[in-house]
Amino acid sequence: MKILLLEDDLMLNDAINQYLTSVGHQIVSSKDGKTCLEILEHEKFDMLILDINLPDINGFTILEELHKQKRTIPTIFISALLDIEDISRAFDIGCHDYLKKPFHLKELNLRINKILKSSIVPQNHKRLSKQYSFDHDNMTLYFNNEPHILPKRQLMIISLLSKNRSLVVNYDMFREYAYDGDDIDTATIRAEVNRVKKVLKEDFIINIRGIGYMVERPN
Repeated sequence: MKILLLEDDLMLNDAINQYLTSVGHQIVSSKDGKTCLEILEHEKFDMLILDINLPDINGFTILEELHKQKRTIPTIFISALLDIEDISRAFDIGCHDYLKKPFHLKELNLRINKILKSSIVPQNHKRLSKQYSFDHDNMTLYFNNEPHILPKRQLMIISLLSKNRSLVVNYDMFREYAYDGDDIDTATIRAEVNRVKKVLKEDFIINIRGIGYMVERPN
């Protein structure tokens, strides 16, 4: 998932960037609101993680500006603001989650995965290989434009990989999305992915040793 991070604390910015990159997300970071808006003018993102208290343009203003442009991007606010009025305003202007500082980095990733699993993230038809494509609107895998029938769990695995083409999908993301957050061991996930790979007529699922799997964006 491609995520834009806005955080003016340099140490926290670096920590979030490194951790989310390590679990398979693509992070673009900014340290001030003006730069954040400039990046949003030229790039598209699957999610925003925005600090609120900034010296120039705060996170509230950035999300409000996006809404004026009719742009909807799933957003998590991260802030030390604990006043209920600030939290209420965050949700009133359209954020999808609010994480109070300090927080554990793994908790941030869990919140991201929860949003990923929801229908908030835009869905469409995506090509996975020369002959395979996946339609998220009707949860159908196609081979040469003909449906390739798979069990529901395997379709969920393909769906998650499709949403994150060119990015590594780690085992925690599979647990949250394909197993409803259950504490499934990694070996079980690997076995299910291997079953998917065996029935595919093209091998487009790449094993990233010790981390998870990915599907490259076809040329």
